[in-house]
Amino acid sequence: MSLHRVVVLGLGKVGSLVGTLLNESGFKVSGLDAVPRMELPFETRVVDLADAAALRPFLEAAHAVVSCLPFHLNIALSREAHGAGIHYFDLTEDVATTDQIREMAKTSKGLMAPQCGLAPGFIGVVGADLARKFDRLRSIELKVGALPRHPRGKLGYAFNWSPEGVINEYINDCEVIRMGHRQLVPALEGYEVVVIDGVQLEAATTSGGLGTMCETYEGKVETLHYKTMRYLGHFEHIKVLFQELRLQEDRATLGRIMKNALPPVAEDYVFVHAAVEGWRDEQLSREEFVRSYPQMQVAGSEWRAISWTTAASLCAVIEMVRDEILPQQGFLKQESIPLDAFLKTKNGAYYLRQVRS
Repeated sequence: MSLHRVVVLGLGKVGSLVGTLLNESGFKVSGLDAVPRMELPFETRVVDLADAAALRPFLEAAHAVVSCLPFHLNIALSREAHGAGIHYFDLTEDVATTDQIREMAKTSKGLMAPQCGLAPGFIGVVGADLARKFDRLRSIELKVGALPRHPRGKLGYAFNWSPEGVINEYINDCEVIRMGHRQLVPALEGYEVVVIDGVQLEAATTSGGLGTMCETYEGKVETLHYKTMRYLGHFEHIKVLFQELRLQEDRATLGRIMKNALPPVAEDYVFVHAAVEGWRDEQLSREEFVRSYPQMQVAGSEWRAISWTTAASLCAVIEMVRDEILPQQGFLKQESIPLDAFLKTKNGAYYLRQVRS
C-alpha cells in the first residue's frame, strides 16, 4: 500500500513536531486540530476532533492517519481509519485502547500501529534488540524517565507530558512477567534506585510501558518489567496524594491539582535504561542500553527531550512502513521492529545525534 499522504490529528507539543518531521521526510502532511495552529510548514485545518463524521473526508483522502490525541479519542479514530482502509499510528500507553485496536487489525487493509512513542515504543525496540543477543533469557528490565533538568520541590517533576497519561500510568495495574508467567501487579511497586551519568534516580512500576511484550516473551524469560524513573523522593509523596488522600478515586481533581502545581518547563532530560540478562554459549552475561537525552535543536527549533524522542520514534516507524521494511497490514508489535533499521531512518537517527555528557 502506498504511503505518501498523512493526516496528523492533534497539533500540540508532540503533534506539531510529528507533522514537521514527516513533512521534512518527504510526506504530504495535513494537520487537524480543534484550534488554529499557525506557522507550521504544512497545511492545517480546524475541526472537531471528537466528531468522527467530520474527520472522515480527511481520512478518505489519505494513506495514513497519525493520532497525537489523548488516548480516549483513539478508539473512534482507529475505527475510522479501519473503515477507510488506511494505515493507523498512535502514541497511546492505554492497554484497553490497544486491545481494541488489535482486534480491529485482524480485518484491516492497512497497518494498525499503536504505541509508537517512547514507552511503549522505543524502549521496547531497544529491549527486544538486546534480548536477541542471547541464547536463553533470564530477565528484561526496562525503564524510562522524562524529567525536568532543574527539579524543584518535593516531587521534582514537571508535566511536560500529558497529566492524564501520567495519572493513568500511576494508577492502573501493571502487566509483568514473574517466574516465566504473566501477572498483574500494582503500580508504584518494585522500588529501586538507579544511577545514570552520576544522577541518582528512583524507579517503580507503572502501567502501559511494555505494550505487548509480556505476551511475546511469556515462557521465554523469567522476569520482565517496565518502570518509570523519577528523582529521589517523588514516589513517596505521590503515594500520599494518590493513596492516603485517596485522590486516585477522583482523577479529574487530581489532574487539575497536579497540572496547576507542576507546569511544563523548557529544559528537560529523557533517561532510558534497558538491561537484559541471559546465557550465551552457557555463560551468564548482561547487556545494557543506558542513555540520557536532553532538549535539542530539531527541525530548526529547540524542542523538549520528551517531545523530540516521542515524535522521532513515531516518525521513524512511519518511514519504515513507507519503505516496506515493516508489514503493510495487520497489527504491529513494537518489539518486532529492528533497532538497526530504526536508527538508519531519517528520524530514528535523532537518537544518535546527541546524548547528555
